[in-house]
Amino acid sequence: MIFKNADILSIDQFEKIDIAEIFSVAAAMEPYAQRKKITRVLEGAVLGNIFFEPSTRTRMSFSTAFHRLGGAVFEMADMASSSLVKGESLYDTSRVMENYVDLFVVRHPTKGVVQEFAAATERPLINGGDGTGEHPTQALLDLYTIMKEQGRSFEQLDGLSIAMVGDLKHGRTVHSLTKLLSRFKNIRFTWIAPEPLKMPDSILEEACQRGHHVHQTEDFKTGIANVDVVYMTRLQEERFPSLEEAQAYRGHYSLNRATYEQCCSPGTIMLHPLPRDQRANEIDVDLNNHSALAIFRQAANGIPIRMALFAMMLDVYPFTQ
Repeated sequence: MIFKNADILSIDQFEKIDIAEIFSVAAAMEPYAQRKKITRVLEGAVLGNIFFEPSTRTRMSFSTAFHRLGGAVFEMADMASSSLVKGESLYDTSRVMENYVDLFVVRHPTKGVVQEFAAATERPLINGGDGTGEHPTQALLDLYTIMKEQGRSFEQLDGLSIAMVGDLKHGRTVHSLTKLLSRFKNIRFTWIAPEPLKMPDSILEEACQRGHHVHQTEDFKTGIANVDVVYMTRLQEERFPSLEEAQAYRGHYSLNRATYEQCCSPGTIMLHPLPRDQRANEIDVDLNNHSALAIFRQAANGIPIRMALFAMMLDVYPFTQ
């Protein structure tokens, strides 16, 4: 893949060699992400951080990554603050705003709208999450975290076993992570979800076509046994037709210290794309200080990953300042 001026919309764009390149640049970005080194390589550049859906980590992580490279950030945090409420089309919004920024990050609650925004502008754009579709940069930071937490080289990601738990139907993070892992060899997926919230057939078919082993179950304790990674997810209440329907599944799966110690192998790492819903208790607070709980390190890894993408898309890497 040629990253210069490219859009990052889907994991479908990446081959294994592209992932290796992103991770290599991300590793080089870590001293800058941690402010052990300083660069102003994007001084004068402006990021349009356009979020039509609530976000904390993703929006702030993208902003921080751009600032760490010396750039400035323009934020639009909800649809109500844009001229879309006055009847302006998405096409016009995109075409106008491209005059003000060098690169877009866009999140939208409706699948496909981010792609429409990208098609209207000549500026490069990163998908920050599109409804029940994908979240490609989350998948990249998730896999980067797995590699670091387990002390694996890139080549040693082959053969990984992972349990994904919860609302797999609506969870764009698990859709993108499954697609990303499918670029490797002999991945063992265990998908744990109630029948109505199973992984979409299209994701299942891709994983199977690429020769991976997939096991689907509703049994939480059996499903999380003997895996390298347990990836818990939040119930996507906002994707359900009604709140009442969603609440029937709230708290369906909860991982606490006793369950982890009873069911998981030593060294199994725990991930969650966050936010953790304290009402549902997907990962209990009694695990907050457990060495295998990597959720906060996982969130921090979004900064070097996103710095890498910015630097590659705007063609400023490698740099010396």
